[in-house]
Amino acid sequence: METTTSLDGRTPQPAAAFDPLDVLDGLVSTLESVESAIAGLQALREYALAIASKVAEVMAAEDMDDGGKNGGGAPAGFKGARWDAAELAHRAVAAEIATATRANDRTIQRQMGQAVELLDRFPGAFGALAQGRISLAHARVIQDAGSGLDDPAALARYEAVVVECAERQAPGRVRRLAVREAEKAQPEPLITRHERACEERRVWVTPLPDGMAELAAILPAAVAYGIHDRLTNMARAHADMAKSHADADMAQHSQPGAFGPAWPTHQAGPAVGDRNPVADRTTDQLRADLLSDLLLRSAPAGHDTPDGLLAAITGRVDVTVPVLTLIGQEGAATSNGSAGRAFRTDASGNTARAGAPDTVASQVPAELDGRHPIDPATARILAGQATVWNRVLTDPYTGAVLAVDRYRPGEDLKRLLAARDTRCRFPCCGIPARELDLDHTHDAALGGATEAGNLAGLCRRHHMLKHHSRWNVRQTGAGVLEWTSATGRTYTDHPPVPATHIPAAAQRLRAAQGDAPKPGDASDPPPF
Repeated sequence: METTTSLDGRTPQPAAAFDPLDVLDGLVSTLESVESAIAGLQALREYALAIASKVAEVMAAEDMDDGGKNGGGAPAGFKGARWDAAELAHRAVAAEIATATRANDRTIQRQMGQAVELLDRFPGAFGALAQGRISLAHARVIQDAGSGLDDPAALARYEAVVVECAERQAPGRVRRLAVREAEKAQPEPLITRHERACEERRVWVTPLPDGMAELAAILPAAVAYGIHDRLTNMARAHADMAKSHADADMAQHSQPGAFGPAWPTHQAGPAVGDRNPVADRTTDQLRADLLSDLLLRSAPAGHDTPDGLLAAITGRVDVTVPVLTLIGQEGAATSNGSAGRAFRTDASGNTARAGAPDTVASQVPAELDGRHPIDPATARILAGQATVWNRVLTDPYTGAVLAVDRYRPGEDLKRLLAARDTRCRFPCCGIPARELDLDHTHDAALGGATEAGNLAGLCRRHHMLKHHSRWNVRQTGAGVLEWTSATGRTYTDHPPVPATHIPAAAQRLRAAQGDAPKPGDASDPPPF
């Protein structure tokens, strides 16, 4: 088939009539070749990550041999404490790769471990991946299902059956067979393995776009399915009630009721003649609302203390809100462009914090924990419930945090650093401020001052990496950290910019002066 092309980026056009099936056949063959090539490159990446893990082991051995002269080994003051030099070396290598590839070092370290396991324990799957017969998704399914198999003979039998299936089926279908075959090969009874797995149960939150987040949990299967089934039955019962008593239901939800405001709307209740938001909610929406209501309002009857201590505990989040967003006056001017209000709030309305206002026409979104946008209506509701206010002063020119104060003084420096950093200051790390150590960049034991210019928030992982590996860091001013890796590469980390904008007057002044935006300016994307 002859086609004509142009330089305007459009799809090539056929020069004459053609058979679409012939074209489709060619496209399918091309995509098969592309997928095979991608699989080969993924195998090469796995091989490189496995080598990186071996390099880390060599570095750990060298660091232990030289007594810590190069930043490794057990440091002074750690005698008698558990010190895992190999783990620290793997962290250092993962950090080196992650910063160079703009990735998260925890992710890279996990992938290094996966690569080692794939090459050492699943050579058949790795060979099929390198030859393009299966994809990396197939290989991960084979790894995940067979990770609990320790007997080499059983593992080889399992891999032979599953790899053959992976060459013909999609990963989802392979998973069913892999789980079944792995269960057949298990020498340990299921009940024993289940009891051990139950020790890993946990709950976590993952941010999502548009002011949303995902709440996830690892639970015993019977419990998880039971919770889902109960929520489903409750949602259906509530929907049936809402449909049969629409008018009464609307009146009931005009005031905060059993389920609070009709999520995700932020009004007290529907006016007469409006659509009933409760009756119109889907089963999925009702399940989510019921789960929120149960977790935020119900007492843990099965686990509470005799004095009801757990029922008295409420959730807490940090919220950053510009003043114009808070008062709902979009584009209104203020007399002090650098003063914002801060607050912390929780399910029962305790304290929170806020960022700086702006004088531009568009509102700045509020933020949870300094990194997760929420809508202004929710922010104003949370602010109205706060009992104590803090104030955060920001530079209207750059958006940098200048100072933090509040009506009740105390621990001013900690509050300033928490407001400035909001997350771990190692490149690409996003651990929030409430989980950080305040670290002296220049060690206090060596004369480092306890001041904002010598302190930064680091998560425990990167705190240890900074002090006891070949990574080094220095502060260059205004809270900017310059990290140097073991190979001499440097990475600069700027304090996250609060929820603010550069005022229009400052923007015009800088444009007239020909100033280029500086790293960390509020006009730049926040360096999360």
